[in-house]
Amino acid sequence: MDARENPERIWTAALVVIGDEILSGRTQDKNIAQLASWLNVQGIRLAEVRVVADDTAAIVEAVNTLRARNDYLFTTGGIGPTHDDITVDAIAEALGVAVEHHPQAMAILERYYETRGGLTETRARMARVPAGASLIENRVSGAPGISTGNVFIMAGVPHITAGMLDALTGTLEGGRPVVSKTIGCWVAESEVADLLRNAEKAHDGVSIGSYPFFRDGRTGANFVVRSPDAALVDTCITALSAALQATGREVAVGGI
Repeated sequence: MDARENPERIWTAALVVIGDEILSGRTQDKNIAQLASWLNVQGIRLAEVRVVADDTAAIVEAVNTLRARNDYLFTTGGIGPTHDDITVDAIAEALGVAVEHHPQAMAILERYYETRGGLTETRARMARVPAGASLIENRVSGAPGISTGNVFIMAGVPHITAGMLDALTGTLEGGRPVVSKTIGCWVAESEVADLLRNAEKAHDGVSIGSYPFFRDGRTGANFVVRSPDAALVDTCITALSAALQATGREVAVGGI
């Protein structure tokens, strides 16, 4: 059902954070806040979060419980190349399907590792998906995320997860239509990280994606401002442009 046909309909999502390192305290999870903020921009509410160990039975139980009572389920962690990265196998078991190497994922990894020592059998593990799954673009590193039904399988590394979420922006049924505008600047992303963070905080309801590049011997970045509120996007773009120009940099409307 289209959300506009039932204005009272609240679309929900759940998150399963997977990893012994989270439960042991060795690693502090940052994906909960990041996902909640991103979902809010999409018009979807993060309803519940569960943290589970690298244990097949625990992952299967959490995935089947939470995907059944929410519109969407996201998982983070456990999709790397090592033997203890069991998320894909566990989710395939939860869904009752086999695991297969996705041909497009294999091609992506082959290109990515062409100048990094080649695609080994271990690295090829990151191309394994539950049968019938689709890929989520990963602009940061080689291995893509995975979507199957209402389940979205993502990396545990926060900045990689952020890129995968950005690739999903505006694509989830039930969310509000998202408006986006882009500006570009010849600047290293690290030099304006605080400026971007402050702009996002000052404009509640927007998300700002940053996409660095190296071109013609120069470092630059494009910044994409997104929100369901077109006026808020315009306000944030204006403020962000002014802030960049105040540092002496030229801003390219529409991106570089």
